[in-house]
Amino acid sequence: MLPSKRAGGGEVVIEEDGPICSATESLSKKPRLDSVASSAATAASSANTGNAKSTSNPTTTIITNNHGSGNVESPIMTLGNGKSQDIDEDLHSRQLAVYGRETMRRLFASNILVSGMQGLGAEIAKNLILAGVKSVTLHDMGVVELWDLSSNFVFTEDDVGKNRALASVQKLQELNNSVVISTLTTELTKERLSDFQAVVFTDLSLEKAIEFDEYCHNHQPPIAFIKSEVRGLFGSVFCDFGPEFMVLDVDGEDPHTGIIASISNDNPALVACVDDERLEFQDGDLVVFSEVQGMTELNDGKPRKVTNARPYSFQIEEDTTKYGSYVKAGIVTQVKQPKVLKFKPFRDALKDPGDFLLSDFSKFDRPPLLHLAFQALDKFISELGRFPVAGSEEDAQKLISLVASINGGLSDGRLEEINQKILRHFAFGARAVLNPMAAMFGGIVGQEVVKACSGKFHPLFQFFYFDSVESLPTEPLDPNDLKPLNSRYDAQISVFGSKLQKKLEDANVFVVGSGALGCEFLKNLALMGVSSREKGRLTITDDDVIEKSNLSRQFLFRDWNIGQAKSMVAASAAALINPHLNIEALQNRASPETESVFNDTFWENLRVVINALDNVNARLYIDSRCLYFQKPLLESGTLGAKCNTQMVIPHLTENYGASRDPPEKQAPMCTVHSFPHNIDHCLTWARSEFEGLLEKTPTEVNAYLRNPKEYTSAMKNAGDAQAKDNLERILECLDRERCTEFQDCITWARLKFEDYFVNRVKQLTFTFPEDATTSNGTPFWSAPKRFPLPLQFSTDDVSHLQFIMAASFLRAEIFGIPVPDWVKSPKKLADAVSNAIVPNFQPKEDVKIETDEKATNIPPPSVDDALVIDELIMKLENCQQQLLPGFRMNPIQFEKDDDTNYHMDLIAGLANMRARNYGIPEVDKLKAKFIAGRIIPAIATSTALATGLVCLELYKVLDGGHKLEDYRNSFANLALPLFSIAEPVPPKVIKHQGMSWSVWDRWILKDNPTLRELLEWLQNKGLNAYSISYGSCLLYNSMFPRHRERMDKKLVDLAREVGKAELPPYRRHLDVVVACEDDEDNDIDIPQISIYFR
Repeated sequence: MLPSKRAGGGEVVIEEDGPICSATESLSKKPRLDSVASSAATAASSANTGNAKSTSNPTTTIITNNHGSGNVESPIMTLGNGKSQDIDEDLHSRQLAVYGRETMRRLFASNILVSGMQGLGAEIAKNLILAGVKSVTLHDMGVVELWDLSSNFVFTEDDVGKNRALASVQKLQELNNSVVISTLTTELTKERLSDFQAVVFTDLSLEKAIEFDEYCHNHQPPIAFIKSEVRGLFGSVFCDFGPEFMVLDVDGEDPHTGIIASISNDNPALVACVDDERLEFQDGDLVVFSEVQGMTELNDGKPRKVTNARPYSFQIEEDTTKYGSYVKAGIVTQVKQPKVLKFKPFRDALKDPGDFLLSDFSKFDRPPLLHLAFQALDKFISELGRFPVAGSEEDAQKLISLVASINGGLSDGRLEEINQKILRHFAFGARAVLNPMAAMFGGIVGQEVVKACSGKFHPLFQFFYFDSVESLPTEPLDPNDLKPLNSRYDAQISVFGSKLQKKLEDANVFVVGSGALGCEFLKNLALMGVSSREKGRLTITDDDVIEKSNLSRQFLFRDWNIGQAKSMVAASAAALINPHLNIEALQNRASPETESVFNDTFWENLRVVINALDNVNARLYIDSRCLYFQKPLLESGTLGAKCNTQMVIPHLTENYGASRDPPEKQAPMCTVHSFPHNIDHCLTWARSEFEGLLEKTPTEVNAYLRNPKEYTSAMKNAGDAQAKDNLERILECLDRERCTEFQDCITWARLKFEDYFVNRVKQLTFTFPEDATTSNGTPFWSAPKRFPLPLQFSTDDVSHLQFIMAASFLRAEIFGIPVPDWVKSPKKLADAVSNAIVPNFQPKEDVKIETDEKATNIPPPSVDDALVIDELIMKLENCQQQLLPGFRMNPIQFEKDDDTNYHMDLIAGLANMRARNYGIPEVDKLKAKFIAGRIIPAIATSTALATGLVCLELYKVLDGGHKLEDYRNSFANLALPLFSIAEPVPPKVIKHQGMSWSVWDRWILKDNPTLRELLEWLQNKGLNAYSISYGSCLLYNSMFPRHRERMDKKLVDLAREVGKAELPPYRRHLDVVVACEDDEDNDIDIPQISIYFR
């Protein structure tokens, strides 16, 4: 069983031969898969049909026998059975949001071999260890060279001469003590591969690859074989998961659903859905129906095929003419189908590779060439016993001739033309493993291993080739510039030359954020040697501290760093990777409030900015600063298995803020409060109630108690519905619902249950009975509305008692009441709940329940509010006199990542009880945490991929001189897998009288000009200014005669006098916005103008 804490267990085992084992137990052999009970019918019939109390929706059953049986009935590759370990949800919550529990359990049962511990092997091992596989065995017979320090983050100069695997194991073990890490340092035999679910080779000859792959392919069950190489700016991946491999979930997306509005009695039947949200079904999808009233024949759980899919309707291949007529309601849910892939062995795929996975459509002819180039390189090494020498034309020609020879021997797929320029670059960099390439391919390969062990996501099928030759300097490289200098950067120098290396080392770089992306970036920059000379400086800032949930992907952090500042710890860890790194760590949020820290001088001295942020607003702010100071911005982000990168290059590309995603659709207030129809609505309501009861109300109480006169005076002056509501909540909390002992808290929780899930529902259905109609005669309870039913509280219902326990615990906390030990006994808690007196409830006439989707939370002011407020204040004054001196409440801020604090227990309880009212499928606490806690799914593999791609662009930025077509924006989805790489979009250009400018331009006037001098300067450009403003203040408008009196005043003085500008000593300029027109009175948008006064 996995330890609940990260420290302890999983001891390192270092060996040269013999069985692989931990110090406490031997690794169990790979579980065999007797049968996979999975088919379209089985998957569909076991899918969730929308039952209100259903909490799971298994679609596939995996049956395994014990390890001793050799009887294998199915050739389909094994998946780990995942029954032996628990999941530390605090640690793996972001990863669980991507994979789910079953995938994680299979990972925890998987044993992996990584052979070849140069940079790529280390990156793959890192990602797998962070993911939490059962064991990783590191294999390498070679020793650490200074050359390796360009790409391997675990090596130091002290490791030179040591075996690579042995030198790697200790630092990799620190990443996750729950993973058993062992080593092999002798020659690998194919029989040894049977100990593993998946084997990865990063430095293997074609001859050996064919031998090992053949063994893995024919093994029962098959062993996943992955071969990957990084050669300079070129990389390759090959996957073979056996003759038949079952993909249980091809994309990892939640099944699509729709709310039915009507179904026709036709052949084929037409299904129309409400226009609440567009349908995501595609022709050929299988769907199941549930909760359909009238045409109940469709509620049989049988999958039906979608045809003629449209945004709000589709047809099914079924004759419904003899079915009952559709009345109302119904949910349609996609059934995700398993998929079986038949992989070719490496020997066959080498000759007949099939379709290559493309990444850059401008290089559609590149993969066939690289397929030959990697074969030729293997032959070159086989014949000469070494790699081609960087800059050696003789070696390059030898490689080119080998490519030509292999190509000439092809009967099918022969290339008509061989690009010798590309092959020269390939030959020159063949020995080098570059860190950005290793990071990128480490992410890709790490994800393929996860797929192989779990069946989650679609595998890479079967070859993938990639290159980034655009990253090379624009000027031709002198062969002498590629020669090694006996430095840790020699591998990088062999590709880019020593001149670019010096530019990297002298760069002044700003990294914003040190979370998952930031940790990867710091590692990459340290290995690349960025800011590692005296002239260079790397500044990193982050105002956050380390939490346990960070440790599964923010790999520079350790257990003992929890609670410490992220930027400080990350900077220290990066300095250990490269002691020459000139790094400064700050704990400031980059924002308008910290412009005294990140001042003009700071921005002007930067060479490039790298964003490692997790929210759009922060990205937009940094984008605006980079625009202002005309600095390159390298942007990236991840979401689960997806990632994207965007290059923002001054005057070449559009800026980050030029294009925006549409805002997320928010559910109307009335839907959340009275008419939920999915679990998201229930959780949104639950989170809102949690914050109102436990944070906002106690905070208001304390604000009142700190200064009653001042508070009540402010409420009187406001005199609105919000003020009345605040006072009512304070009075309720301190008077009618005040708790003084724990039994009061239990009674309060019981009454809340009755209020939320019984009385409110009774009132709602009294106001709007099931047969109610709207003003135009249509049924009120039409889709998507769901008619609710009140709950009946029972101490025999565990979920009811769990709600009472969580609510009473938290109520006690805000009142500072000790919690007795007996409350954790279900029987004693049930007895205490039974003591609560629950009054009878009678629905009232004329109760206003909001049904307008455009309504807001705040009701309009009423003439009676002022009178009610006076009365409430009087009652509060009386109530205050009964409180103990100095009484204060303890507001609770929602914290999703602490499973012991009962926060998520209460929110899940609130949401699930409400879901039960409305017949909505319930969720477990983990799923509730993802939704209510707004957890962003995150895994190490997509983070590594994104940062690798960005750092390939960093070479271009720091070299300078690259054109727009050399840069690349990218989007990738490792689940599919999909790679979409293309050149960025140029900025919009405005032209006027021979001049042109874009969003990147800022016009500068120095020498402290007057208003007249600014107007004349613009007139010389053919522009007539009619309005000048500073912030929200108008400094000049041509229509106001008195403004002409300001002509000879300095603009800075106008800003101070008229605009009340406060210009701190570090500020040397101010910015004005000028509205202009040409001589023909056409408005012309001009850049912002900076007025320098110091």
